[in-house]
Amino acid sequence: MTDTYQQLARTRHSVRAFLPTPVPLSVLEELLQTARLAPSGANLQPGHFWLVQGAVRQALTDALCHAYASGQPEEEDYAYFPRPMPMQLRKRQVAAAQALYGCLGVERGDAAARARHFAHNYRFFDAPAALVVTLQQDFGSGGFMDLGMALHGLMLAAHAHGLGACAIGALASYPGVVRQALGLPADHLVVCGMALGYEDMAAPVNATRTQRAALKEYFSVLGT
Repeated sequence: MTDTYQQLARTRHSVRAFLPTPVPLSVLEELLQTARLAPSGANLQPGHFWLVQGAVRQALTDALCHAYASGQPEEEDYAYFPRPMPMQLRKRQVAAAQALYGCLGVERGDAAARARHFAHNYRFFDAPAALVVTLQQDFGSGGFMDLGMALHGLMLAAHAHGLGACAIGALASYPGVVRQALGLPADHLVVCGMALGYEDMAAPVNATRTQRAALKEYFSVLGT
């Protein structure tokens, strides 16, 4: 592992507040081409990235914000979280939320403030570039694995280019809304969104950091 990769991996973090500086299309295309260098079984390279902008983006965010405000649940295309959530994982989830809302100065019991901030997901955190990521439904679980590696590659490539990024899993809560607003094919599963842009270093939310599990929790040696 080179020092360059280690530095990128250790310093990358989710960015949820951006400067208004546009991201040139040529830069975004370069980042996506780099992301596609990720490993892929049989070189199938699953997944599609949709750049949404202008009136199309506004229609999507309006529809998502309305769906979220209405409180009406929608059947998701895939289950991201375990059901039920094991206590060990629930603790990590709670710690991540505490880190985020702590930076925002939102008290634990202030549900209204938390909801207002969570709604920023559906505006792509007002990032200059907004992507919707889909996967054709006939792919198996391996398709999600390959696409996940490409998503990580995209975020690292953005970081190397001086950009910030945040994957937005909240979009997967309203796949029907997304498909209808964008006119996407019915066989495309809505995996996530992605916000990209130049980080607003002064925004408190961007000070959020989460801790990774200790090596002993996910690494075991069998045999001698």
